[in-house]
Amino acid sequence: MGYVAVKGGTQAIEESIKRMKYERLKHGTVLGIEKIEAGMRGLIDQVMSESSLYSPILTAIAIKQAEGNPEEAVFQLRAYRSTLPRKHYTRIADPEEMVIERRISASFKDIPGGQVLGATTDYTHRLLDFGLVSETDEDARRWLHDYQLESLQISESNHTGRFPKVLDYLRKQGLMAECSPDDRVPDDVTKKSLEFPSTRSQRMQILTRGQTGAVTSLAYAVIRGYGALHPTVGELRIGSQPLYIDNPVDEWKEDEDSYYIGEIKVTEAEMLIPVPIQKGNGKEEIEFEIGYGICFGQNETKAIAMGILDHSLEKGNAEFPTQDEEFVLYHIDSVESTGFISHLKMPHYVTFQSKLDSVRKTKKQEELTNREETGTNAIKI
Repeated sequence: MGYVAVKGGTQAIEESIKRMKYERLKHGTVLGIEKIEAGMRGLIDQVMSESSLYSPILTAIAIKQAEGNPEEAVFQLRAYRSTLPRKHYTRIADPEEMVIERRISASFKDIPGGQVLGATTDYTHRLLDFGLVSETDEDARRWLHDYQLESLQISESNHTGRFPKVLDYLRKQGLMAECSPDDRVPDDVTKKSLEFPSTRSQRMQILTRGQTGAVTSLAYAVIRGYGALHPTVGELRIGSQPLYIDNPVDEWKEDEDSYYIGEIKVTEAEMLIPVPIQKGNGKEEIEFEIGYGICFGQNETKAIAMGILDHSLEKGNAEFPTQDEEFVLYHIDSVESTGFISHLKMPHYVTFQSKLDSVRKTKKQEELTNREETGTNAIKI
């Protein structure tokens, strides 16, 4: 009889998997991987960041398999990532070497190198474009041809290149303290479980792997009053970050023996956060501290939110949940949180029946007690 139950369960699961495939294919259209990679840039960047795996094509496959569900796609990519060997660690990547596509500051109108708006929805009307319904590949090719001809008339240096950091400009003017170097080897949270108190490298990794909506929500809570004043974007930059590894044969050789292995697109945000400082004679002055965020692809809201939470967690005031590292870091991970919530759908027959039996016994005991009290009172009357 036990075998029959197992067999029946297996068949039901197999039919469920078939039904899921049917739901994906029932319109008779297959969504091509190249179409996902080309047309779902925002989703791909979000999933890559939360998966800690930079690969647009693998991410497109996961998105197709997950039918556009970002949490499921992240789960699949992290599972795949866990099978990959880590052969090298890159050298320290300096964001000042980033080839810029977009670079703005909300703190200063005029910054060294100028503002580069790049690709952004910040200045668009949030209205549905019904023209996309009839858009064709030929339309795309024609538009690209015209755009490239137009771009040839404009100097490339006005669009891309390397730019100085805005905060370095402030430091040179003595308006911001220098950051002390931290040469400690970063912790790798994918190899060693998070421990408390956490190191800053652990916090930054968890934040950049965190579910974008959760990170954004907690950063919004900070701004609304849970631990911080109003922050300002000192500099937001998006571009291609070159990566290098040491000589795989002799890692102690000179810099010229490093190997360029490619580049990744990243979003970096440096947040300026005003902090009141008590001076002598009861005077209070405002100084600026920094919050830092960086993540794969173009994901500006998340990078900014990371910067806010980075500063918030550095403060570590238990008065605010947004400054409690255990509260923040344990609850923003999409795989951990959705996994635990989803497990509630799994069979809990034994535990629930145990609770139900407990409730029944309690109610039965209450009924017996009520009967005894009613009988006693009747005798007294």
